[in-house]
Amino acid sequence: MPPAKKMTEPEIPLIEMRNVTVSRNDRNILDSVDLKINRGENIALIGPNGSGKSSLIKVITGDYRPRADSRDMVLRIMGKQTWNIFDLRDLMGIVSGDLQFEYNRDINGFEVVLSGFFSSIGIYPNHNITLEMVRTAYELMEFLGISGLSDKLISEMSTGEARRTLVGRALVHEPHILVLDEPANSLDMKSHHQFRELTRKIVSCGKSIVLVTHDLDDIIPEIGRVVLLKDGKVFADGRKEEILSEENLSGLFGLPVKLTRNKGYYHATY
Repeated sequence: MPPAKKMTEPEIPLIEMRNVTVSRNDRNILDSVDLKINRGENIALIGPNGSGKSSLIKVITGDYRPRADSRDMVLRIMGKQTWNIFDLRDLMGIVSGDLQFEYNRDINGFEVVLSGFFSSIGIYPNHNITLEMVRTAYELMEFLGISGLSDKLISEMSTGEARRTLVGRALVHEPHILVLDEPANSLDMKSHHQFRELTRKIVSCGKSIVLVTHDLDDIIPEIGRVVLLKDGKVFADGRKEEILSEENLSGLFGLPVKLTRNKGYYHATY
């Protein structure tokens, strides 16, 4: 996989939010959120169901718009406040369970990865596919260890195989940042391990990731910063070693949490 794209102005954050509020059905699903993600950072967003994790990602991808009446609201992606949504998605790679559900049809693994160039669900006759795109897709699949899935229909893949193929789709256009939204959902123990190792390999090439999860087992050692979300607000934000404490996690999930650490991984029980 080629190295991450270089920014002409490295000091500009990839993502900058200040006082971002999002409402749905007369309820704030995000409430005055402040968040800054710099190039090269690997971050985990952690919170219980309904805490605002997925809503925060939808703000970043342009699917949700902050309230215009929010005082002093700032939302900048790569230093810009206004983006064409298709250009914005070119900057990011997204992997989610919802996306996998959309791909539950007769599309082979190679076409899934190649479709990442077009942000589409599959390949269509109007797509201008170049030899460079084909070469890049094959090379990336080899890097990710999924070349054997090139001809296999995604509808016939295991959940783990499909998830790794979608990672290829998310990375093929060389985004600045990879967003993994609850990536280990529905994975068995072996597939979970394989996905974590794949994520570590991607990070080792310099790609920034944002991991969205409620499960501490998903957090690879290379993630250095953790943001805890609760009730649509930032509950805590900082270095992983400081934020992942029994006190913080007990307050986040509303029950007594016991925390252990082994080989760079954190495990929570209650």
